This record gives sequence, C-alpha cells and structure tokens, in this order.
Amino acid sequence: MKLSDFDYILPDELIARYPAEKRSSSRLLCLGDQLMHRKFIDILELLQPNDLLVFNDTKVIPARLFGSKPTGGKVELLVERILDNNQVLAHVHANRSPKIGSCFYLENSVEIKVVDRKNDLFQLEFVTDEAVLDILNQIGHVPLPPYIDRKDQLLDRERYQTVYAKQDGSVAAPTAGLHFDKALIQALKDKGIKTAFLTLHVGAGTFQPVRVENIQEHHMHSEWVEVPQNICDLIVKTKAQGSRVIAVGTTTVRSLETAAKEGAIKPFKGETDIFIYPGFKFNVIDAMVTNFHLPKSSLLMLVSAFVGREKMMAAYQEAIKEKYRFFSYGDAMYVYPDKRPLSVD
Repeated sequence: MKLSDFDYILPDELIARYPAEKRSSSRLLCLGDQLMHRKFIDILELLQPNDLLVFNDTKVIPARLFGSKPTGGKVELLVERILDNNQVLAHVHANRSPKIGSCFYLENSVEIKVVDRKNDLFQLEFVTDEAVLDILNQIGHVPLPPYIDRKDQLLDRERYQTVYAKQDGSVAAPTAGLHFDKALIQALKDKGIKTAFLTLHVGAGTFQPVRVENIQEHHMHSEWVEVPQNICDLIVKTKAQGSRVIAVGTTTVRSLETAAKEGAIKPFKGETDIFIYPGFKFNVIDAMVTNFHLPKSSLLMLVSAFVGREKMMAAYQEAIKEKYRFFSYGDAMYVYPDKRPLSVD
C-alpha cells in the first residue's frame, strides 16, 4: 500500500487553531454503513448500556523550554520523556547540535548539561535540586502541535488537556478525549455505560509524517504504555455479555491492540511501537472515537485499517465539503466497521 493512498488536500481555514467554546459542542461525523452529521453530545445516543469506553489518562506536561548557550545563542527544548527527578530525553533545537558534555541555561538560569545522545534525542541533566517536573510547571510552555501556528496561551493549559488527565508524561494530548467534559462523562455513566482508563504517554513522533512510499517500510516511534489487569477483566466481561469496547482515541487503540497482540488481551507495561495500517487484524475494539488526522500520517492509516481506506477517505472529503474543523482542536468522528455500501444521511 502506498503513502499517496492516504493523501488529501485540506483548506488552511479548516485547521482548528483554537478549541471550540465548549468541549462537547464539537461536531461529530459518524461513519459505519452511512455517514451521519451529528453533534458530539449525541454520543449519548450512539452508545448503549454496558458498552465500555476506554480512555487514555495521560497528562500533557509543559514540555517546551527556552534557553541560551554560554555564547548567547538561543536554544529550544522539547522534553520527550522524563527519566528521573533531574534527567530527561529531549529534542534540542539550536544553530548547532550540542556536544556531549556541553552546557546551556534555561530562562530561569537553571544549568542544563548534555549527558548523552540517543539517535535524534539528547539525554539532559538539570543541574539543580529542584525536580524536573516542578521546573516544567514553572517555566515550561504547552507543546502545541506544529500546525497550530501560534504561541501557546493560558487557555491551552486547560483546553489542551483532557478533564480526566492524571499521569504526567505526554508531549501531545490524546485529542479524541478533549471533547468529553465532566457533565458528559457523568451522563454516560448514568446511562449505564462503563468507563476504564489506561495510560499511553504520547511522544512528539506522533506528528511526524510517514516518509516512505511503501508504508510497510515505515518504522514507528516508541511510546510508553500501561494496560492494567482491571481493564483486561472489564474487556473480557464486556465481550462475554455481547456489549462493545469503544476506544477513545488512536492512542487507546494502540494500547489495547498492543496488549492483545497474541489474540487474548493481557496486562501490558512497557514500550510499544505497534504500526497499524490496512490489513491489520483488530483483536479488541468494536468502535472508536477519533479526531481528523494529518494527510499521510500513521494515525490516518490506523483509522483506515479499522473501517477501510476508501470509506475513510470518502468521509474526509465529506468532512471538508461540510467544513468540519480538523486536527487537535477540531471536530470528531465516531467510527465502526460495517461492510455494507456507504450512504450519506
């Protein structure tokens, strides 16, 4: 399958650079045997009692930092992963790539020492008694995606974060979850819909396009994930009673399918570089909530694998025609496999 099979042209004005006024007021494009234009709040009607919604409870850290070299040259850091209280793996942007053993300083004068290099990432040590996460919370910036071409603002601290975020570690939000507010989650529970939470810390690699024309040659970035025993038990119980497992976001899909790569779902804790593209056999999910994804991205390939490439690309053209808002702060889709011919409602 070719990379060009997942390309489309998006008018710039459809890129959502700010969130909707209210989380659950976004639009929802439903894709199964037909295309239906709904509001996100209608997810209440689309789910049934005893369905299981699985969320990713990762929390976005203020991972972007600014500093300078001893010579005065500017440095920008994007923390990819916190290793311990004073060390991180990070992307470093400067006029010259830093050498091991060199130092630079953050805008609060904290010294940073380059300890090691691991491919495109640098292992950095914060030379201070203060914990890395505390420093990030003090002077770090929300790491907005490249297509949101503006500086981060105070509103992003709240809105580029799910209301159920708990586990610090992501440099990007699991954006399908941004549409759920506390009132909607409570309404889902009141209807008898079950919820569960796993953790996948989203890395900056999620924004990297696939660059090889033969997509089978693409190597996925690695991300840390934990799927606990209680979720596995809930999934088994849900399936046994004939109800559905609905993943909120592609990160949740990757987590669950990693934990079930041998067929049956089992607890999993560690790194995953699973690459899901058309032809993949799904073992867990029955439906998913997702946002609209970048052209030629691995995330678009994942959703296409679930419902079919032609059906997905047709849905994107319909979304463009109807002026849906795209990407992280944009509108959402509710998708489920259906082999019947596609019609538009």
